[in-house]
Amino acid sequence: MPRPAVFLDRDGTINEQMGYVNHPSRFVLLPGVGKAIGRLNRRGYLAIVVSNQSGVARGYFPYELVDEVHERMRALLTLDGARVDGVFFCPHHPGGSVAPFARACGCRKPRTGLIEEALRRFDIDMRGSFVVGDRMDDIELAYRAKLRGILVRTGYGLGEERYILPNHPRRPAVVVDDLARAVDWIFAQEGVDGPAADARRGPPPRSPREVS
Repeated sequence: MPRPAVFLDRDGTINEQMGYVNHPSRFVLLPGVGKAIGRLNRRGYLAIVVSNQSGVARGYFPYELVDEVHERMRALLTLDGARVDGVFFCPHHPGGSVAPFARACGCRKPRTGLIEEALRRFDIDMRGSFVVGDRMDDIELAYRAKLRGILVRTGYGLGEERYILPNHPRRPAVVVDDLARAVDWIFAQEGVDGPAADARRGPPPRSPREVS
């Protein structure tokens, strides 16, 4: 049966925003992220990373480095008993210098190509899915994919909320402090009363959409 997904931006949402992560050691999880993603896992949501990585096209690091960084991400999440179900990233930029990545594409956020790729890989209930990110481009992505977008104040989020959001044509469904608070809000949309409920209930019951 289709499962809802939470499409997660990477830099500034999952890990500390350091500009270009050009070495695995520069990938540092934000506090509470592992536990937040673990809660999504236990509730039956697909946790799917969608990330722009134009440093490949710009020649700042090789394509393979992105895979190494994602291996580190998975290893760090495992320490909290969490996992991501899929990782999709765009290595392109029209102003880049490295062929064949120096081009316009359909996968660079806020275009929806990464979500479309995820839909080809997974059976996703889009009606119950969300986008979480620290940039208004993530909110624009949510709008174009007809999903609810959540802006977090980590990474670039505080500046985006103050300086970009007031004049942006799109509005997030909610603005929250971090990924943990985003997960609280997502669960609340399904009638779940927040993090304490996980400990009280144990394994989640099947939702109505999972019943044939």
